[in-house]
Amino acid sequence: MKIGEVNAKISIVAIAVVVIFSILLIYTYFLTGDQVYLVWGIPTILFLFFIPMALNYMSQSQYAELEPMYRARARPVRIKMINEHMLGDVVKIEGLVERVYFQFLNRPQFLVADRSGEISVKMFTSPREKIRKGDVVEVYGQVMKRYIMGGDPVVNAVAITKIDKVIETKSKSKEKSGD
Repeated sequence: MKIGEVNAKISIVAIAVVVIFSILLIYTYFLTGDQVYLVWGIPTILFLFFIPMALNYMSQSQYAELEPMYRARARPVRIKMINEHMLGDVVKIEGLVERVYFQFLNRPQFLVADRSGEISVKMFTSPREKIRKGDVVEVYGQVMKRYIMGGDPVVNAVAITKIDKVIETKSKSKEKSGD
């Protein structure tokens, strides 16, 4: 659903919860005939649908406000250059999407690679456009640790957009042979 400039999306999991709850509500109502279930159940179904959409809208609009600042502050880096010493730095990377995880949850994670290496790129809301495996993308985000107290560096993306550019990636066979 488009609200202003923001395209609020609801995850398939939230839709499944609404459908299951609706089926249970209808089943219970027809089994008992008690209208109290409808009085409480219908508003609950509406909340189960609109609350995730409202949360996604708020995340999307917050990211839209942050994007110009990140584009202005970000410094372009090669993926291999990203390390623990860059934690908190705002970066711009370009690369090829090798894998896409959790896009159906509206919390996507991408494995982005360039000739120098690969890195995990996380978003806490869905990107403006559908990003698929094989897309060449430009990512603006902040370097963070994978986990709170440890883990390798990842990019917490504010914006990820497709670009028209050819990116060569380091081949897996060359990496394994020690090249």
